[in-house]
Amino acid sequence: DEIPTVVGIFSAFGLVFSVSLFAWICCQRKSSKSNKTPPYKFVHVLKGVDIYPENLNSKKKFGADDKSEAKNKSAMPKNSLHLDLEKRDLNGNFPKTTPKIQSSPDLENLSPKHFVERKKDSVSPDSLKSITSLSSEDKQDKLGTLFLSLEYNFEKKAFVVNIKEARGLPAMDEQSMTSDPYIKMTILPEKKHKVKTRVLRKTLDPAFDETFTFYGIPYSQIQDLTLHFMILSFDRFSRDDIIGEVLIPLAGTELSEGRLLMDREIIKRNVRKSSGRGELLISLCYQSTTNTLTVVVLKARHLPKSDVSGLSDPYVKVNLYHAKKRISKKKTHVKKCTPNAVFNELFVFDIPCEGLDDISIEFLVLDSDRGSRNEIIGRLTLGSSAEGTGGEHWKEICEYPRRQIAKWHMLCDG
Repeated sequence: DEIPTVVGIFSAFGLVFSVSLFAWICCQRKSSKSNKTPPYKFVHVLKGVDIYPENLNSKKKFGADDKSEAKNKSAMPKNSLHLDLEKRDLNGNFPKTTPKIQSSPDLENLSPKHFVERKKDSVSPDSLKSITSLSSEDKQDKLGTLFLSLEYNFEKKAFVVNIKEARGLPAMDEQSMTSDPYIKMTILPEKKHKVKTRVLRKTLDPAFDETFTFYGIPYSQIQDLTLHFMILSFDRFSRDDIIGEVLIPLAGTELSEGRLLMDREIIKRNVRKSSGRGELLISLCYQSTTNTLTVVVLKARHLPKSDVSGLSDPYVKVNLYHAKKRISKKKTHVKKCTPNAVFNELFVFDIPCEGLDDISIEFLVLDSDRGSRNEIIGRLTLGSSAEGTGGEHWKEICEYPRRQIAKWHMLCDG
């Protein structure tokens, strides 16, 4: 009788020890995770709400009770931004008032001499009046003005861009005579950082006031960067309308003195000409016995720049049509940052009919862009009804089946 009792006692002690050890290990893991900095490359701040990485550890920042909110308000400095959501209208905009431009504490310590030197790029009340007092004729020629601010946080080692507002945008919707604007921003030349604002409905003077914080950008590299802003109008039923763009090279920009305010005129997008789309080398072979078409996308050369960012990241999309209906599609891999891409990728298509009379094949050369829709660089169509080299190439593979025939083709405008 004593042996089962002893075994039971040792089992109970062992169970208690195992549970205690498991709880201790969980606590250690939780504490170690809380001490780590989240791997955020940039943080989007809406309406000035500060959410730097070290503050993200506390989940109560976004769901605090009334007591904690009261403490935060009492501890908030006078110059910090705050939200008053009750004053928004239905479109999410704040009522128009005399703009009060907040400045960082560093700017308050600037001497009048320093402020005069930075007045060139700053937003002054006189400039705002001159913009709002444009005549109707000038507004038709201009696409509006973008207001923003730049600063560098040395403590956080972060580059901060605040998109404040845009004024005097053209109406892209002819029925309502208004627009649904939003802004895409890219840091060039590497195009690694791509962000966009929210869409503001039915307004020509959108007040975004959205802050984007980019971590991991040394201050020494700021001079080599260029900011590219694309202003668009959202369209639910088709591709979004492009209003214009703003390009801001940061060479010569001094951010060590504090926040820098800017206003830039929105210009028309740099639309590429239809000529100079580049060339595509295609090899085709028609197998009449198996009724298959072998397509090899070999090379592309002399591709144009996709945008102001520089070189394209091209890839080729191949569409097979039967009687003007697409029946199959393939695509190549993306080739990074090159105007002369080597693909060497083979695709085999099954032909649903005998012969190639009702068959055509389309090649779309596109620029890969993660932050937005991929843009078409050029287009090529091969078939019996195609003109130029496209028709000649198609005729040759019909006359000489089982023979691999390669040709260079000029790309046309997409």
